[in-house]
Amino acid sequence: MSNPTVTEAPEPASPDADVEVPPPGRVRPSTLVIGGLIVLVAGILLGWFVRPMTESGTTLDIPAADSVDVGFAQDMTVHHSQATEMAAVELANGTDARVRGVAYDILTSQQNQIGQMQGWLALWGRSPAPVDGYMRWMDHSDSGMAGMDHSGGHTDGTATDDDASAGSTTMPGMATPEQLAQLRAATGVDVDRIFLDLMMTHHQGGVAMMQQAQERAESPVVRRLAESMLQTQTSELDLMASLRSQLG
Repeated sequence: MSNPTVTEAPEPASPDADVEVPPPGRVRPSTLVIGGLIVLVAGILLGWFVRPMTESGTTLDIPAADSVDVGFAQDMTVHHSQATEMAAVELANGTDARVRGVAYDILTSQQNQIGQMQGWLALWGRSPAPVDGYMRWMDHSDSGMAGMDHSGGHTDGTATDDDASAGSTTMPGMATPEQLAQLRAATGVDVDRIFLDLMMTHHQGGVAMMQQAQERAESPVVRRLAESMLQTQTSELDLMASLRSQLG
């Protein structure tokens, strides 16, 4: 009887051998949804446990519906929500790993911040979203607000008392539905370019809101969150401007 043929197992590859590593793939939409929910819930829990306090350490009285604290939390939730929407498109369709990295940071950090602000609004018994227009809580006589077109540009006029009392229908830096559709329809490096253009405008538009919350909110923890947002987004703006110039 013939001996059976024995096939030798291949030797394991040497640690020093050249191994082709596949490039990182785009993030699946389902993964983004699950990850975003986890980050959002973590932020809500943080908002519940890190409750807004006064400087003396006592629990802050429930802010009025038209207070800076409530208005900032409501408006910035809406502002952040669009940023995370655009970041998700970049993560799913973008081609540049560096730009996708920026999008990932924006998506995770701002989802967490949305959770914190929604946690505070729930504790205060306030609506999770504005009910009478945006930016009613802001001091529109501030020099940074004068002449601001709430879609992100500037006009020749200045904000009036009527504008401030009635509330605005949009906020600075927000992308239009047409711009969002253009981002979703883009392919190749155009996704990265359009995302950077829209996100830089978006970040710039939120600066005045963060500055006023940092200066005028009653609760120190709300002021600290606004300050943290301002520092982070200023750094992200510098990085995005550099990446945008490299993409041509």
